[in-house]
Amino acid sequence: MKVFKEKTPLQSAVKAEKSQGKTLGLVPTMGALHHGHISLVKQALKECDRVIISIFVNPTQFDNPEDLERYPRTLEQDIQMLKQTHENLWVFAPTANELYGENIASEHFNFDGLEGVMEGKHRNGHFDGVGTIVKRLFTIIKPDKAFFGEKDFQQLQIVKKLTEKNNLPVEIIGCPILREENGLARSSRNERLTASQRNQAAFIYKTLLKTRELFGTKSAEYIEDWVISEFKKQPDLVLEYFEIASTRTLKKTVSKEKDEDYRAFIAAYAGEIRLIDNIALTN
Repeated sequence: MKVFKEKTPLQSAVKAEKSQGKTLGLVPTMGALHHGHISLVKQALKECDRVIISIFVNPTQFDNPEDLERYPRTLEQDIQMLKQTHENLWVFAPTANELYGENIASEHFNFDGLEGVMEGKHRNGHFDGVGTIVKRLFTIIKPDKAFFGEKDFQQLQIVKKLTEKNNLPVEIIGCPILREENGLARSSRNERLTASQRNQAAFIYKTLLKTRELFGTKSAEYIEDWVISEFKKQPDLVLEYFEIASTRTLKKTVSKEKDEDYRAFIAAYAGEIRLIDNIALTN
């Protein structure tokens, strides 16, 4: 396994690989790797000759400085987990100065409204930070394919829009959500949950499953009211938002359209830990 801390030697290595006609896959992460990340790596290994995992806690996508400070940084453990997955992976683990220089700031993006709802509404500047770091990684590494989990479905759609609007020659691959035994979507934040909170948080996925069941016969407004009332019965969970939205526009659904695909999205707090999840309501 090769670990690159600087972009210049990585770019030289990438150029050598591409000169041999090899396809390159990128799995962007912020570290604190778990089995969800590894599922992305395994998918990338199936589709590409060479796979690079970037590990970088990106400061520009945090609207809360305390959240940035608390975010786990576990590079050595991450590398060991990756070594156990495949012996010939490459890791890119730069510093903020290596990627941003002296001016650690976001570009501003227009994602045609995808950035202004749900996560964008509740996390100021978050998707400008995401767009900035993803664009920089794509420019440095020039992958043929990049792999993102559907747990962050809004982010996935925004990255697709980023590549489209900036004419970046990268195919974006969305990968299914990997879940714990109780249904909780795997996340680096889960490690900060107590055992009790982890059990309680399983309610999020149970609610999404029931939402999918109700969606066949009930209106979006009815389902939203039902979800809000159900969360009020959960003393250890606080609902931040629940929305049924078009998968294409991410706009909140008022009435169901025949040819539209929909997903349900939840953000909730277990104590201080913010958790997100979603589920497809139509095929």
